[in-house]
Amino acid sequence: MAHKIYPEVKQLNLPEIDKQILQFWTEHKTFEQSIETRADAEPFVFFEGPPSANGMPGIHHVMSRTLKDLFCRYQTLKGRKVERKGGWDTHGLPIELAVEKRLGIRKDDIGVKISVADYNAECRKEVLKFKEAWDDLTRKMGYWVDLENPYITYENSYIESLWWILKQFYNKGLLYKGYTIQPYSPAAGTGLSSHELNLPGCYKNVKDTSATAMFKISDPSLTLPKGEGLEVLQNIVTNPNSPSEGGGGGEAFFLAWTTTPWTLPSNCALAVGANIEYVLVQTFNPYTSLPVNVILAKDLLGKYFKPENENIPLENYKAGDKEIPYQIAASYKGKDIAGIRYEQLLPYAQPETGDAFKVIVGDFVSTEDGTGIVHIAPSFGADDMRVGKQNGIGALTLVNKQGKFVDEVTDFAGQYVKAEYYTEEEKEALTI
Repeated sequence: MAHKIYPEVKQLNLPEIDKQILQFWTEHKTFEQSIETRADAEPFVFFEGPPSANGMPGIHHVMSRTLKDLFCRYQTLKGRKVERKGGWDTHGLPIELAVEKRLGIRKDDIGVKISVADYNAECRKEVLKFKEAWDDLTRKMGYWVDLENPYITYENSYIESLWWILKQFYNKGLLYKGYTIQPYSPAAGTGLSSHELNLPGCYKNVKDTSATAMFKISDPSLTLPKGEGLEVLQNIVTNPNSPSEGGGGGEAFFLAWTTTPWTLPSNCALAVGANIEYVLVQTFNPYTSLPVNVILAKDLLGKYFKPENENIPLENYKAGDKEIPYQIAASYKGKDIAGIRYEQLLPYAQPETGDAFKVIVGDFVSTEDGTGIVHIAPSFGADDMRVGKQNGIGALTLVNKQGKFVDEVTDFAGQYVKAEYYTEEEKEALTI
């Protein structure tokens, strides 16, 4: 009787068939033979896009590995030598956060409460915590890959290969020094990838501080297109305290709203929408009762002024009145006020390069919130950096990588930009 390669199955039992096939592959070293019998064949190189073994594998890993395996099996069937190199991604931040949470430490405790060597050892234990579970799944799903000699991203051989690649880029003149905007964690002391930003628990609803800042228009020689509204602004800026000369009986300001007040020391420009309508409002400062002129988007006027107060004559106002009158003196499109200069809000430092402290046009400006005028700090926003470069604005970076104000910000030097960065003990000590 001829030997049966495939046993006869009288009753369908998929789990049992699965075990038999895996046992057959293991006993006959089928994967290894698929390489050895093609020793001189054209190679097809495959490196596993390395998973992270610090968490349990899921069904999505099975799906992605199935697709990878299809390509490798197809190339093997075509007669090519397909060595499949397994690997482990020992990416830093999630591992570090898990270790720090388990040990009850922060980044600044490394080298103080725990040595760097011990910290690294703890991270290495954490990073491959679920390797056995991954290896078991790999075998059970029939995914052919070399598990005995994987590449591990924390090993020097792998790290040195990356330095070698960077050296090739350097030799070809492809490396340059520049700036980009990316999410950054002061607590972790590192930039954040899109993957890390989507880790469970990364986002939560919080209450935060916003502010509406007044940027004083200070250039007495405004170069503006001709027009009645712009001439009114010209007169106000030139004669802030002389209504009889066409001035507004007070200084003129741009109103800009921000949800990141800590970036105001780094302000370098104000952005307006090219076709958004802006109004010049003559009114009184609610805190000082002095006459003042402010510019903001017409569509957002109601957020700052009561409609019924427009009918109150300005001359009827007395210091301390709860109802503050206002009048719209002029209106203009954003593109018509681009180029106007203003006083630096918080003059702690000056940009080393660029032409800062003027109004520019930004395609991202809207009238959904705020004042329709966007405070621009190129060091702290992707849109800010982009529009700043387009207009040659320059940048100020007055916050360090720990999330603290630098020494130039003398009033707040060394302080965290947000109270939430302090521990409860630190808050008590600083009476925050």
